[in-house]
Amino acid sequence: MLKLPGYDGGPLVQGSAYLDNPLFWPVHLGTCLRGEDAQRAAFGADWDTAMELYGVLSAEHAWPVFSVPLHSGHTIYVVYRNFVGERGVDYLIHRPAWPGVETLAVDDGHFMGPGMAWPELLSAARQPATEGVRDPDARLLLLFPALGDALIPEDAAPALTTALAALTLMEEPAEVARMLLENQGQWDPARWRAADGVWTNDGGHSHRNPGNAFALPKGRLLEISRALHSGS
Repeated sequence: MLKLPGYDGGPLVQGSAYLDNPLFWPVHLGTCLRGEDAQRAAFGADWDTAMELYGVLSAEHAWPVFSVPLHSGHTIYVVYRNFVGERGVDYLIHRPAWPGVETLAVDDGHFMGPGMAWPELLSAARQPATEGVRDPDARLLLLFPALGDALIPEDAAPALTTALAALTLMEEPAEVARMLLENQGQWDPARWRAADGVWTNDGGHSHRNPGNAFALPKGRLLEISRALHSGS
């Protein structure tokens, strides 16, 4: 059985087998696909089958975990947290020297985030890895729900479109990419700034906003910033 240091929950199981299922991606991105038009474009005629898959991903007896290793030695973990009545997806980061995982973002009814700016998401997605999730497109889509960035560059839509076209059966991936970037996570898009190597934002629900009482300590903020930009 998998264990994550300091993470209270389980049973955790490897989720990598789901990555080859084209319907996994619209299910995973579901909270960013708000409105009937977005859901229709993403799921097409496969809504019922997708909901069956969601039921499997949300099973109490098996919590899928996906790992995204970074150059720095840190690993981002995406965990389907399947407590009855408290289901959601946790975006965690850890390095062996830490006593436990730290939370980047939480995608559920009591959301916390954003956890990443667009340059960090792209950097993390494109870092080569020999274990965990290795495909750059899969890494990009897997981490996308942790995004919250008010200043999205022009090259974001093409990168997201390419990933959707490669991994899903969506008929109009460019349109879905546009909708995803308009909505991003459950939080309002945040403004990010860098000072002395530390990337922070102004999000009222973010662990990376030093103004929040629940913000990560400055040392952690610096280390996480370096890890997420280590592939830039």
